[in-house]
Amino acid sequence: MRPPLVLVVAAMAVPSGFYRPLVREIESRGWQARALPNRGFERGEPVASRRDDWSYDDEIRAIAEAVATARAEDPGRPVILLGHSLGAQLVAGHQIHHDPADGFVTVGASVPHFRSYPYGGLPVLLMGLAVPVATRVRGFLPQPFFGAPGARTLMREWARFVRSGRPPYDVPHRVRTPTLVVQLQGDTYAVSHSNKIFTDMMIEPSAVTRWVYAKDATPVGGTTHHVRWVRTPAPVVDRVVDWWEGVASPA
Repeated sequence: MRPPLVLVVAAMAVPSGFYRPLVREIESRGWQARALPNRGFERGEPVASRRDDWSYDDEIRAIAEAVATARAEDPGRPVILLGHSLGAQLVAGHQIHHDPADGFVTVGASVPHFRSYPYGGLPVLLMGLAVPVATRVRGFLPQPFFGAPGARTLMREWARFVRSGRPPYDVPHRVRTPTLVVQLQGDTYAVSHSNKIFTDMMIEPSAVTRWVYAKDATPVGGTTHHVRWVRTPAPVVDRVVDWWEGVASPA
C-alpha cells in the first residue's frame, strides 16, 4: 500500500501553523501531511463574532470536504485523520456521519463531561455553565475564556457536552475504521478516565489500538503535555507509523 496522507485536525483555539513540527516529522518518514485550517484562528482570517458563527456540524463538513479533495487529488493514496483534542471529537463525528477516512488517530481525546474529571470536575463544570452566559451577552465567546475567541454555537455545543456527557451529534454506531488512540500520560485536559469514555463511546473495540505515551519515553526537551507534545512529536509519529504498517500489511 502507498504511504498515506495525514490530515491533522487541530485542538480548540490552536492555529494550523502550530502543527508544523508534526507535519515535518510525518513527512520525514516519506508520508504526506497537512494541517487543516482551524476556522477563527488562522492569521488574516475572520475570527468568531456576533456575525461570524459556526458549529460542530460545520467543522465536520469541512473535514469531509478536505477528505474528498485529498481523494480526488490522489485516489490511490490512503487518508488518515489525526484529531487532536477537540479535533478528535470532530473527526469521530466525521467518521460516523460521512464517508470515513482510511484510518483515525486520536491524541488527547476526551469526553469532556465534568464528572469524568478529578475532584468532581468543578472547574470544568464552571466553564460549562459560564459559556452560555458569556455567548448570550457578547454573541461569541470572548477572551479570557478557555477557547476564546470562540464561535457561539460551537462553544455552546461544547459546553452542553461538558454538562451532560452527550456529544453534539448522534452516534448511531461507533467508528469502525482502524483507530490508534494515543493517551498522553499526565494529561490534565484529557485525563485517562475521560479518554477511556471517549474511546468506549465512539470507537468499536475491534478497531482500537491504544497506546499510552509515557513521560519517560519523551525525547530530550519533550513532554506529554496536552498541547506542547507537538513541539517534539517524533515518539508519537513513530507509533503512528508502526501502527499503520501493521494495519496496512497483509495478515
